[in-house]
Amino acid sequence: MHTVLKLKWPIMIGLIVLTIALFLLAPNLTEQAEQAGSFQLSEQASSQQAATILAEAGASAQTISLVMPLENELDDAMRKTLSEMAAEIEALGDPVASVLNPVESPELEGQLVSEDGKTVLMPVTVDGSDEEVNAVAADIRESVVPEGMTAYVTGEAIINNDVNISAQEGLKRTEIITVVLIFGLLLAVFRSIVTPFIPLVAVGITYLLSQSLVAFFIDWFGFPVSNYTQIFLVAILFGIGTDYCILLLSRYKEELSAGHSVETSIVNTYKTAGRTLLISGAAVFIGFFAIGFAEFPIFKSAVAVAVGIFVLLIVLFTVVPFFMALLKHKLFWPAKKSASHKDSKLWIWMGKLSINRPLLSMLVVAAITIPLLFTYDNALSFNTVDEIGSEYESVKGLRAIENGFGKGDSLPVEVIIESDAYLADEAVVPYFESVSSEIEKIDGVEAVRAITRPTGEVIDDLYADRQIGLLAEGLAEARDGLGDVQTGLAEIETNLSGISAQAGGAGGLGDAAAGLGELNAQLGQVSQGLQQTGNIPQTVGALTQISGGLAQVQQGLAGAAAQTGELGSGLGQLAEGVGASNDGLLQIQDGLTEAVAMMEDMSESESVRATGLFIPEGTLDSPDFEQVLERYTFADGNGVKMEVILADDPYSPEAIDTTAEIKETVARSVVDTPLEQADIAYGGIASINSDLQDVSSSDFSKTVLIMLVSLFVVLALLFRSLIMPLYMIGSLLLTYYTSIAIAELIFVNALGYDGISWAVPFFGFVMLVALGVDYSIFLLDRFREESENGISVREAMQISMAKMGTVIITAAIILAGTFGAMMPSGVLSLVQIATIVITGLLLYGLIVLPLLIPAISVSFDRGVWWPFGMKNRTK
Repeated sequence: MHTVLKLKWPIMIGLIVLTIALFLLAPNLTEQAEQAGSFQLSEQASSQQAATILAEAGASAQTISLVMPLENELDDAMRKTLSEMAAEIEALGDPVASVLNPVESPELEGQLVSEDGKTVLMPVTVDGSDEEVNAVAADIRESVVPEGMTAYVTGEAIINNDVNISAQEGLKRTEIITVVLIFGLLLAVFRSIVTPFIPLVAVGITYLLSQSLVAFFIDWFGFPVSNYTQIFLVAILFGIGTDYCILLLSRYKEELSAGHSVETSIVNTYKTAGRTLLISGAAVFIGFFAIGFAEFPIFKSAVAVAVGIFVLLIVLFTVVPFFMALLKHKLFWPAKKSASHKDSKLWIWMGKLSINRPLLSMLVVAAITIPLLFTYDNALSFNTVDEIGSEYESVKGLRAIENGFGKGDSLPVEVIIESDAYLADEAVVPYFESVSSEIEKIDGVEAVRAITRPTGEVIDDLYADRQIGLLAEGLAEARDGLGDVQTGLAEIETNLSGISAQAGGAGGLGDAAAGLGELNAQLGQVSQGLQQTGNIPQTVGALTQISGGLAQVQQGLAGAAAQTGELGSGLGQLAEGVGASNDGLLQIQDGLTEAVAMMEDMSESESVRATGLFIPEGTLDSPDFEQVLERYTFADGNGVKMEVILADDPYSPEAIDTTAEIKETVARSVVDTPLEQADIAYGGIASINSDLQDVSSSDFSKTVLIMLVSLFVVLALLFRSLIMPLYMIGSLLLTYYTSIAIAELIFVNALGYDGISWAVPFFGFVMLVALGVDYSIFLLDRFREESENGISVREAMQISMAKMGTVIITAAIILAGTFGAMMPSGVLSLVQIATIVITGLLLYGLIVLPLLIPAISVSFDRGVWWPFGMKNRTK
């Protein structure tokens, strides 16, 4: 420290120059956080696999919705307006890929206009990045929506963009409120105009340096970043930095009050409080550094705080001594005694209970915390929309869709299936219907849209039993047709017999009549046989022979008509009648031939036996299926997607459970089918949240374990005890779970949210444990210092509590106030994290630390230093 004091001016000037240079040269951390995105799931996550499959196939276009709540039902004028709007959106060009005009056809109107006719959807497909999607949304708002019309543009990318905007606006508010709040609290604590500026300058330099370094690390090393990074840097560096400054300034004042010179006071301050500060800083650094072992980038992004803590320690050992040496006693101007280190009356009083009656003290803590622990249900929410509130347009649009069409219709789960083989094939498509029907059976699924059910309604005509019924109807019609032909031939035979009688049997007309009668009799037998046996192939063969006979009769009659004078006209008409009857017979024959071919295809089709569906060859190539294939296939038919409409809000916990069931059902349904070897992934917000639930749960457990083990090792080495770190960490765990239980009571039971936001337990734990350990270190390091003087454990703890109580309570209030600055941010997860940390810090500083830690310490007596023991030094 002597060296630092000698070089104080060069060090200070160097730090200022370095801070300014890095701040000017560093990349924009806010932009880096926006580019990183909201979720940053790993490539192994199912939702990311779905996105990758679609992107590689050139099918990653996103659909946003223009939602129009109408005051009155849809009329002709509004239909015209909607058509004009659709044309204008399409005219925007790239990256707009397509627009669905909701009134273009009755089918589209049925899908895109709500049942009450008062909510209209206009889906817009955008083939571009999230930035381009939001740019298109802005263009639609500004240039397409008519003035005076209520219309909202919403979609997943737009909601995520609003979350980013909300977070950045919240950061700005948090920064301003933090500085004002800290200055006011320091002014109240020290009652000095000068003193508050020292922590603010020191922490301000730390924040600017840390932010610049983190931004460079992101560019150079791919350092993790998220919307939480800057906010946590602000809250923790200003909070903990101020706490450390209070510790240093209080000890400095104590040394000055003891009559030491300025330089001696500074050196002694850093020998005592400086050591405590190093231990605390090391513990916090280890805590946040351990986050780097997490796999989830959003969780890992808090590791930036470790960079900030490292920089903070350097600044506190250089900048603060500079001001101590420069300002001397004037550092506390105008007050002379107000900043002296007063003993804490509150902690002295609480110490009487915890030191003298440790068991009762432990019971008091248990009575306060344990009932709250029993209320904790670990209810989590993955609702991104709750993060930003209902004032954003994207949320209003989402709510309008929910009101008009149902909650699940707004953001369906996408089942993405891709194979090396061609999937849009008549032999394979039936298996998609089989999967769809299984999915539809799941509780929580409203409908499924796929190739075989493009509107969500099953196409019954694709089922083999339905087609067999239609074939039966066709056979009945064929029999009726044969009866009609028989009737017609009978009339022709009668007329021919009459003409033959007039002609005296000339030209063989009698023989022709007789032959026609025989053919008609055969036709009657065929018809009767078809009715009795249903033997279509045999019927087709017989009809072929009869048709040949009819052709001969027709030819004979035509020849006779040419040779016969007066009777020629009548014979010609009869010949035409025979020809017409033969044509009808041929049509029946063709129909029966098609039926035979279809039945043969059915009998040979594996999909019919497996799924009950049969798609005749050529069906999918028909114009009717063109739009369906365009919507539900990709990768030139090697990929197929299905949309699952949920009955619940896509952001709800129920939707996550339903998505898990969908995954299990699909996996079970594709076994022993052509889809078994295909790659299957799941897109949509419910799938993303399902992945978030899995990764956040596993990362929380792993990172917490690494963090606690790391803290234990550091504390054991610094305190030379294996006992002390155990109850220090145990007290923090008790505080954390009590605090999150309180937060759950507030946000879930009282305010009605689905649960605590999914990222909150992780960040709340890390913040509270890493920061709360500071206060136990403040107390127990002073306890170690007093114990080295050879006094008893009880006396050492009494002195430590008296000396450190005010510092810890003040530090806890300031740090709680710093996190309180997150409250007006408007971002729900930050408000919840702030609630947990504030509750935890005050609970720890006012109850757990003064009542539990001393009680356990004195209960162990000298054994608290086991196994290393405490070396005494003469006082």
